[in-house]
Amino acid sequence: MAASRYRRFLRLCEEWPVEDTKRQRDLGAFLRQRVAQAFRDGENTHIADPENCDQMYESLVRIHTNYYKNKYPRLKDTNFTGVTVEDCKMILATDVLQQMEDMKKGMWKKLREKFYAKKPEEDSK
Repeated sequence: MAASRYRRFLRLCEEWPVEDTKRQRDLGAFLRQRVAQAFRDGENTHIADPENCDQMYESLVRIHTNYYKNKYPRLKDTNFTGVTVEDCKMILATDVLQQMEDMKKGMWKKLREKFYAKKPEEDSK
């Protein structure tokens, strides 16, 4: 039975897209890591709680297939701010978030980081 569960999770990982714009924050990449950890021995892995494993798989399938999005369709593809899905994806991209984080820094902090970029070990010498 563990072999069939392993194959189902592998199939789900293959189908799940990886978003390059969300480096180190992507659900698909995280899912691949967790499956690799959970099934270290591949098809020979012993599953301690098969019911929980099956429930987790079914939940992930519902997320992947947009089950609830299809079950409860929205009238508009915007949120309360009026921003579209495409705009939200662009705003949540890792590069844009990094730029916004840099914009939050004050001028003094930017200058200090620029000129004092040496390692603490260099200061003690």
